[in-house]
Amino acid sequence: MAAPRNLGNDGGRLRDEENANEDDSPTTKKPAGVKIDGRFPLTRWEFTVALGVFVFFSIGLFCIYLTMPAAEYGRIRLPRTISDLRMLKDQLATYANDYPAQFIMGYCSTYIFMQTFMIPGTIFMSLLAGALFGVVRGLFLVVFNATAGASSCYFLSKLIGRPLVNWLWPEKLRLFQAEISKRREKLLNYMLFLRITPTLPNLFINLASPIVDIPFHVFFLATLVGLIPASYITVRAGLALGDLKSVKDLYDFKTLSVLFLIGFISILPTLLKRKRTYE
Repeated sequence: MAAPRNLGNDGGRLRDEENANEDDSPTTKKPAGVKIDGRFPLTRWEFTVALGVFVFFSIGLFCIYLTMPAAEYGRIRLPRTISDLRMLKDQLATYANDYPAQFIMGYCSTYIFMQTFMIPGTIFMSLLAGALFGVVRGLFLVVFNATAGASSCYFLSKLIGRPLVNWLWPEKLRLFQAEISKRREKLLNYMLFLRITPTLPNLFINLASPIVDIPFHVFFLATLVGLIPASYITVRAGLALGDLKSVKDLYDFKTLSVLFLIGFISILPTLLKRKRTYE
């Protein structure tokens, strides 16, 4: 005679199997590499490296500021509004003329530091360059510092950035990876388009590029060339700070249209090649 089945145990076992199947289903499976528990994304070693690089840059910046005349210390502050920028420009104009080498060294160090560690406010530094140095020298300074800072951010992200970017922008990173994979043959043109136009934030591009395996030489060239149009607009606006009411005035519909037109020209060879392939 067969032993009676334990319905209670079988029912529990069935429920466990159903729950396991639900967890493995495509609709409920969690994306790989995405933090959902709210924990800090960096390990102790990664955080130590990031902190060490930050301290190293900070010490270098502090040593540069020590070379400035004592009377200028109280005038140094990062502007957060156009009004702050006008005041800073008036206060530093004499110092920039009397000590050009020291001022440029301090300016470049501050800009690169902010760009490397994603500190907001570099647009005010670009406006300040135009106000103090004019279009030609100001544009050279801004493009040089922006490219150097973006390159530093690229290597820092390559070292410790993957968990942080996965934590901050998991979906955007997956989409960016897919777009890069489709455009490997003409990657420079696509990166130029991204740099010229405000399609993606420069902060995200700097951090995500090494994670999606964009070669540094492509990243560097696209940054160096692609930042020129927007930098020119910002530096030129610095010549007329009195007429500027807010940062939003820099990028009106006309300006954005010009940037997208230049960006379209940069990817035109890719579009033409694709058309010939289809034909």
